[in-house]
Amino acid sequence: QVRLVESGGGLVQAGGSLSVSCAASGIIISINTMYWYRQAPGKQRELVAFITSGGSRNYASSVKGRFTISRDNAKNTVYLQMNTLKPEDTAVYYCNARESLHDYWGQGTQVTVSS
Repeated sequence: QVRLVESGGGLVQAGGSLSVSCAASGIIISINTMYWYRQAPGKQRELVAFITSGGSRNYASSVKGRFTISRDNAKNTVYLQMNTLKPEDTAVYYCNARESLHDYWGQGTQVTVSS
């Protein structure tokens, strides 16, 4: 059974930094592409970043240069380091993985950036 558990969200002032984590079980992150999405109130869920099994990283234009996705294969955990946060980064952040035609989501972690 695949389980993704996000943690590390919270309240931070604009310009600050925050790191969120996604601990995975039932799936090996090193051989799967892992994704971070976010959903702000009243908006659709959007892709923030992903990291492939080969280690390639891709980012949404809105976060490029400010966010960094990484993974620790030994801990089977994916991270999203968020710097220079803006109020528009306020959202629930979700971890996502896809395996064997199944789409797996965590419960999300709230990130709130105050102005």
